[in-house]
Amino acid sequence: MKQDLSLLIQALDSSISGIILTDNQQPDNPIIYCNRAFEHITGYNRQEIIGHNCRFLQKEDRNQKERQILRKAVEEGNECVVEIRNYQKNGTLFWNELYMSPIKDEDGNVCYFIGVQNDITRRKKAEQELLHQQEIMESQIRERTKSLRESEDYLSSIVQTVRESLVVLNPDFKVLSVNDHFLKTFKVTKEETEGKLLYELGNGQWNIPKLKELLENILPTNNPVEEFEVEHDFPHIGKKLMLLNAHRVELEGQYKDRILIAIEDITDRREIERRKDDFLSIASHELKTPLTTIKGYVQMMQRLLPENVSEKFKDILKKTGLYVERLNTLIAELLDVSRIQTGNIELHTEPFDFDKAVYEAVENIQSATKTHQIIIRGKGSNNYSGDESHIVQVVNNLLSNAIKYSPESGEVDVYLSRVSNFIKVSVKDSGMGIKVEDHKKIFDRFYRVGEIQQRFPGMGIGLYVCDQIIKNHGGTLWVESEPGQGSTFSFTLPLERNPNDK
Repeated sequence: MKQDLSLLIQALDSSISGIILTDNQQPDNPIIYCNRAFEHITGYNRQEIIGHNCRFLQKEDRNQKERQILRKAVEEGNECVVEIRNYQKNGTLFWNELYMSPIKDEDGNVCYFIGVQNDITRRKKAEQELLHQQEIMESQIRERTKSLRESEDYLSSIVQTVRESLVVLNPDFKVLSVNDHFLKTFKVTKEETEGKLLYELGNGQWNIPKLKELLENILPTNNPVEEFEVEHDFPHIGKKLMLLNAHRVELEGQYKDRILIAIEDITDRREIERRKDDFLSIASHELKTPLTTIKGYVQMMQRLLPENVSEKFKDILKKTGLYVERLNTLIAELLDVSRIQTGNIELHTEPFDFDKAVYEAVENIQSATKTHQIIIRGKGSNNYSGDESHIVQVVNNLLSNAIKYSPESGEVDVYLSRVSNFIKVSVKDSGMGIKVEDHKKIFDRFYRVGEIQQRFPGMGIGLYVCDQIIKNHGGTLWVESEPGQGSTFSFTLPLERNPNDK
């Protein structure tokens, strides 16, 4: 039996079609298996796929009628075939021919679904080109190309006004042109630059190992390079920290095979960020000690209250303790941000009962709130190796947010599950929801959605800290939400971690 299963997995991994299994017995029908071809087709790795619903492949393209067909087939337990627009991890569109079939148990209940996927982008492209009269389109493209060539001087003047250093290279890395911003930033002239090999400029000041890696190893894969960070100490102008965006431009005629590099000098910006982080770190540490003392005095006053003290005084003292505790939590989060930015956050990894820790966290939050009912269901694992306090911190933060941002809803759902060799935790609220374009941004530090910022106080660091904690455990944290439809925050954690994973 074990040999047959191993042979089956080998066969599936050898298939050129992408194959997935989803668990219809769990909420939202999460993916529990994918073969190597599916990873190759989508550009995602297994860690980023397991636990998600298949809809994440459509990204913001949510209005396709094929999604309704798939949803209906899942609800009715039927098979179906659709051709749907999907997007790879890097954002590239590909057409997916999906064959989906239910897997039923002995009683006829649908337990799982199997999906077989093929990339039919080329076929769809050919069909679309025929439908839109290929000859007419090519004629229009030729006319536009001619127009662009005639406007070369105009475009060149625009390039010169860009407040980024721009460099154009030929395939042998010889400089064909640079804009004025490059000349001013690196204190060189056109005569010293154009026509010269990039690595030989300024007595070898551009002979930078990381730049060579970009040009000679990464860029030839035909993928654009974005925000490639390079730090170098240049003669005469000093140390520079730069973000490089590089594209290989392939056109016809005299502009064939060009490499365009945009260089953004972020030296000053990074220094400002460093000073801000230093300030936050110092301020947080300096506030921690007096706040601890204040907290101690408030607790002492609460214990030593005379019997005849007024209810108003008791209420004031209780509120004081509450606000001191909130301030203490905020300072703790700021310290976490500081440790993350400096790379000093430490994980104390030990085995613990994961389910018990989550249930206790829910119980503690529930005892502190009278406005919401927290419903927890499912099981993940009784034995997980990680930093228990940090994991509980993530759960507490997600629960607190669910309560905070859904004031008119009286219920929060928490679901624990085991998805393949991952633990999955989901926290669902019925609050105001989040726009699709903000889904990734909310995990950036100090980022707050406009409408939320107006209605609810906060600094926008809680989700950033949660995201970093989950990443440090080798997992992923994401949100599924639409305005007015509430939000579901989920994270997965691998039960077995590769020692090389970060």
